[in-house]
Amino acid sequence: MAYSVVVLVSGSGTLLQSLLDSCDDPDWAAAHDVRIVAVGADRDSAYGLERGRAAGVPTFVVPFHKGDDRAAWDRRLTEEVAAYDPDLVVSAGFMKLVGPAFLERFAGRMINTHPALLPSFPGTHGVRDALAYGVKVTGASVFYVDDGVDTGAVIAQAAVPVLPDDTEESLHERIKVQERRLLIETVADLADRAAAAH
Repeated sequence: MAYSVVVLVSGSGTLLQSLLDSCDDPDWAAAHDVRIVAVGADRDSAYGLERGRAAGVPTFVVPFHKGDDRAAWDRRLTEEVAAYDPDLVVSAGFMKLVGPAFLERFAGRMINTHPALLPSFPGTHGVRDALAYGVKVTGASVFYVDDGVDTGAVIAQAAVPVLPDDTEESLHERIKVQERRLLIETVADLADRAAAAH
């Protein structure tokens, strides 16, 4: 049985693309039996949906608009994802916080990436905050999602040096390279462990 993954996106979907490319790589696919079973988004305009469709992966959208009932949205998202019965949910640039219903259903089965070495610099401006603080090393983290903001248990990290002339953009681009690598390695590792446990 393939290790099934649902990927949630809000934007361009570059992290998703790195996972899709890995699943398409015959050597990687032979080593790790991973299948992306759906791509979900919180907005129709998320380009990640196009990436999913191009790869022949089913897609769905659970829109959230300002003023919407967050608990009701969380339940709808939970139902949509649960319909695919995934072994793992990957938040790949998904810019919404999931709620209690989702976390209860997928406890210990949802991972996210962050462009800093958690627990340092959580939140939406991890790269900017690291630069502003003046650290010489930052990086990327993959972690389990819990009910806090970037507070779940860290699974893997990679360090990225901060260069003297770095801008937020230049630093973020180098972090993204590590973020993609870490995410692919983490999904492969979780899939291998699940296969070994069966």
